Amino acid sequence: MFEWLYRQPKALRRQQKAPWDEERERFLVHLSSRGAARYTLRGYAQKLLQIVQEIDANVSGGVAPEDIGCAVERWAARRDRPALESSKSRLVSAATHWLRFLDRLRLPEIVPSPFADLIEDFADWMRQERALSPATIRIRSFHVGYFLNWYQGQGRHFSEVALKDVDAYLFLQGQQRWSRRTVAASAMVLRAFFMHAERRQWCKKGIAAAIQGPSVYTGELLPVGPGWEDVQRLISSADGNRPWDIRARAILLLFSIYGFRSGEVAKLRLEDLDWEKELISLRRPKQRRAQQYPLVREVGEAILRYLKEARPRSSHRELFLTIKAPSRPLSPAVLFDIVKKRFRKLSIRTPHCGPHALRHACATHLLAGGLSFKEIGDHLGHRSAHATRIYAKVDLVGLRQVADFHLGGLL
Repeated sequence: MFEWLYRQPKALRRQQKAPWDEERERFLVHLSSRGAARYTLRGYAQKLLQIVQEIDANVSGGVAPEDIGCAVERWAARRDRPALESSKSRLVSAATHWLRFLDRLRLPEIVPSPFADLIEDFADWMRQERALSPATIRIRSFHVGYFLNWYQGQGRHFSEVALKDVDAYLFLQGQQRWSRRTVAASAMVLRAFFMHAERRQWCKKGIAAAIQGPSVYTGELLPVGPGWEDVQRLISSADGNRPWDIRARAILLLFSIYGFRSGEVAKLRLEDLDWEKELISLRRPKQRRAQQYPLVREVGEAILRYLKEARPRSSHRELFLTIKAPSRPLSPAVLFDIVKKRFRKLSIRTPHCGPHALRHACATHLLAGGLSFKEIGDHLGHRSAHATRIYAKVDLVGLRQVADFHLGGLL
């Protein structure tokens, strides 16, 4: 691998004579097998050459993350000029990936919460008895865990928990960090959790029935998406030829045209695209069924270009992958970041700036085209009409001036 990356004898010898040459070369071969380009491999090779001068990868028990940080600081201190924080961050990342590949990375021991078993039992109940989606279980477990971490600081056993503790917790969160709607959502989750806790006899009865959150009025907020002109600007910002732009354009179109959720786009697979029938299939986690959409020409062309020019070679079947090796599927958090950065770059002002904002924009634009709430709800995958009623607050008189709407005309 070194011989292929370096043609100059001096550079080649420097790589081969440095410590851990065999292990570094094996790692580069691994990256190459996962589709890493030559310039990416050379970048890793150079970073690992720098880090092995400062770190002992053979230390007993493996190398801890803090040891990597210290090694990078020593490297930075020996430079003739100050190192950028971004350079140090990339060096830490390369060393971490390499040591993890060698199974020489010593991760800190995770101390489980004293109430972890309660959360796990509640999650199992939601999964087995309520058949809730993984995303819903994850969010509700987060809210319960947040409360239990706070309650742990009270220094009391869970069997001693009282309604005043829940009220104090919700009041504190509302004062310090959460909106009224978030506090109300947390109260709803805690009500369900304490009903479960009472059935399990973990605490005294009556707490769940008495938990009250702030009032949230149906449809009190307008849709939080950008206007359609801003959506068009957003899509146009990804017209470049860089792999990141090509991938971003396909992603933005899926969010804007179809109103897909970030988790749904993250789970799209190559086999979900039927090029012959021009269909795209989506597994709706809340409805536990697949839903098919016509593959709009602009979206199909964007995805096809991404597959041909930007998607790295990989055994992964997920549609969207990281550009740099090692290739792996994009998470919903990364998709959020892709959208958010382009919102901010264009200075688009909107209460929210992630994929869900584009979902709102899609719904509003569908309404502008004259579709009914039932049709919009079906398009977005809503389980009931209540979720679509928020768009009734949009000015229908002005919106219905848009004529001759069809799905392909969204652009």
